[in-house]
Amino acid sequence: MAGRGRPGASHLASFDDHESKASSSVEDVGESSSETEEDEQPIRHQEGGTDLSPEYWGIQKLAKYVKGGDPTATLIALCSMRDLNLSQEACQLAIKDTGCLEVLVNLLDTEEIKCQTGSLKILKEISQNVLIRHAIADLGGLEIMVKILDSPDSDLKCLAAETIANVARFKRARKTVRQHGGIKRLVELLESISVGSSCQAKDTETARCGALALWSCSKSTKNKKAIRKAGGIPLLARWLKCSHTDILIPIVGTLQECASEPSYRLAIRTEGMIEDLVKNLSSEHEELQMHCASAIFKCAEDEETRDLVRKHDGLQPLSVLLDNSENKELLAAVTGAVWKCAISRENVLKFQEYKTVETLVTLLTDQPEEVLINVIGALGECCQEQENRGTIRRCGGIAPMVKLLSATNRALLVNVNKAVGGCAMEPDNMAVIDSLDGVRLLWSLLKNPNPDVQASAAWALCPCVENAKNSGEMVRSFVGGLELIVNLLKSKDKEVLTSVCAAIANIAKDQENLAVMTDHGVVPLLSKLANTNDNKLRRHLAEAIAHCCMWGSNRVAFGEAKAVAPLARYLKAKDPLVHRATALALYQLSEDPNNCVIMHENGVVKFHDQCSYDREWNNGYDL
Repeated sequence: MAGRGRPGASHLASFDDHESKASSSVEDVGESSSETEEDEQPIRHQEGGTDLSPEYWGIQKLAKYVKGGDPTATLIALCSMRDLNLSQEACQLAIKDTGCLEVLVNLLDTEEIKCQTGSLKILKEISQNVLIRHAIADLGGLEIMVKILDSPDSDLKCLAAETIANVARFKRARKTVRQHGGIKRLVELLESISVGSSCQAKDTETARCGALALWSCSKSTKNKKAIRKAGGIPLLARWLKCSHTDILIPIVGTLQECASEPSYRLAIRTEGMIEDLVKNLSSEHEELQMHCASAIFKCAEDEETRDLVRKHDGLQPLSVLLDNSENKELLAAVTGAVWKCAISRENVLKFQEYKTVETLVTLLTDQPEEVLINVIGALGECCQEQENRGTIRRCGGIAPMVKLLSATNRALLVNVNKAVGGCAMEPDNMAVIDSLDGVRLLWSLLKNPNPDVQASAAWALCPCVENAKNSGEMVRSFVGGLELIVNLLKSKDKEVLTSVCAAIANIAKDQENLAVMTDHGVVPLLSKLANTNDNKLRRHLAEAIAHCCMWGSNRVAFGEAKAVAPLARYLKAKDPLVHRATALALYQLSEDPNNCVIMHENGVVKFHDQCSYDREWNNGYDL
């Protein structure tokens, strides 16, 4: 096509009459970060000839002029094709099946701007189709579109960027854009002499199209790094201050994709973008609100960001947005942001003021799994405060929580275990949990093959055992339960071991249960864990050993299993909680003379003289 003459100007007007529109839908471009092929080619069911639409036959008639006509005839055919409803799948597939797609891609490689423009306007529309965007990539169309980004014609660059945004919705296409220098060129489209409420329409349109393409490309981890290396972060920060929603949506969409990377979260914080994200939570556009909340959701993993969201008064608009329960995408993003912000106690106190907990409880039923994970995660953080534990009970939140213990989703189970465990810290709540068979459900989750679920269930059992009436009898009622929890001491996962030690320390306060655990070999299994450098495990292991000493000859057995010497070395740790638990364990072990000899040989007396925590130990434990 490069050798064709310049088409007549009279046939070009129809191209210019069509406005350039955003081609990337939120559903496709704004999905969560993924390196997977998110749009695998579906099986195409070929329809019989009698079922084909009139548009399909119309494309077939135009195809011969596009492929074999003179330049003027080709341009007329393209204009006619542009006037068809290209959003219809029949038209899209007809262009592919008749060989027009190859011609459209070839037209991009001409030196005639009008031909390139006409072709891109069609490609931009039909690349909404999965089959066609894969075909465009196979035909080398992305490489040519990346080159067009260097064109001095801003309209042509915009069309190329929009089409790239559509095509780069799968992994291989995103890689092609990066490998041919497309990321740097797309970032350059964000450069403008004016940003803000006074920015020029052309500048905004160029940046919008560039941001749309970056949004699609940013699902790749390597592309995120390339955007940062190309200087994209400060440009994204500048455009975030713009007042135009059509540019803000792809800008924030790109940021929320990139926020999965720690380096971007740091930049979003240090570049002052949190304030702008918070400001746009109050936008009238739900799409923009959703992406701002999603960005906060990811960024609030970091404590400094959580503090900034509070400082810039972002907690109240997040709470208000919880009332919009019809828009599930928005609700998922907002509940996620609330969850992560609630990790900070100061934020929880603010959420109490805004009655956020009461609203969260209403969202525990009839919600998508994604929303439930976030809601229960937020409640798990909020119920660390006593007032909120009572609020959850009074609002009827415990029953739906306990019901969720029967779920299968790993992330949901981890969060609901924490939430139920947090509620169980309140005796009145514990009575409700027990009446709903919640403790039995928690215990059954110790059998779950996922270590995160096992650990969170074991942690939740600690307050349940501590606050239940007749807890010893309750535990014994679970057939095989004590054997199950003792056998978890064989786990390779450190968090599972730590949580199980904490649970055993509570269970062992009942003599009958301790006797059963002793029969199941709790002493040698605890002793095998003694040579650990992990302070969290040391603390709970020492507490478990201390309480397990209370039965029969267990003190002697710990000494014979060589647990005493490693325990003595725990006194070298800098954590006072480890010192306190170790002192309790050594106190119990010291009732056996042989253990006293081992302690002396390992310098326990010297450590005791150097330690300043004697009063802490005695205040913390009833020795």
